[in-house]
Amino acid sequence: MKSQFSSLHLIFFLFLLGILLVLIQLELLAFAFEKLNLSPEMGLIILLLSLLGSVVNLPVLRIQGSAESSHVIQKQYWSIIKIPIQPYSNETLISVNLGGCLIPLALSIYLFVNNDLTLPVTLFGIVIIAAISYYFSRPIPGLGIGMPVLVAPVSAALVGLYLSPEQSAPLAYISGTLGVLIGADLLHLKKIPHLGAPHASIGGAGTFDGIFITGIVAALLA
Repeated sequence: MKSQFSSLHLIFFLFLLGILLVLIQLELLAFAFEKLNLSPEMGLIILLLSLLGSVVNLPVLRIQGSAESSHVIQKQYWSIIKIPIQPYSNETLISVNLGGCLIPLALSIYLFVNNDLTLPVTLFGIVIIAAISYYFSRPIPGLGIGMPVLVAPVSAALVGLYLSPEQSAPLAYISGTLGVLIGADLLHLKKIPHLGAPHASIGGAGTFDGIFITGIVAALLA
């Protein structure tokens, strides 16, 4: 018996499913920015700047590596843009990512200034998430630092709800994004020379996804 569904039907179904998922994500993003007391226009600007800035890495310094070439794992992975394998020459270039570090930092400062958050409570929240991020993050030879995606956002949401119920969303975003940057990236810089990675970006590559998801999900849950 001949199937009633052709490959064209399947492609059309997947296309509609993709549009539906995009619309759901945009609604969730709009709701998250609303909880952060940001207008839809500002939220859209931040989203676009974060996505565009995720491919911009600003070099800071070079670290001499200590990983032997025979133990270096060079992997090729895909995103929207194909990322080619880079040769490792016993040296790691440390960069700061615009979309995954500088923009979340600027937004965190903005949220702190424009909400009724106290400095001790905010710093305490950041320290808690930084400690959790440091504990759960692990060095991945040849790539950098990895961490389970949902650990930080759920923890940040709980921290925001417990420490400041009235300002839970801004506190969750601030403690989540800055906590991950400090705990998963900055506190692991000393391990970078042993990973055999040609390039390490603070807030960049796979970490960008983690930081972006952390901020948005933490704000939604708080």
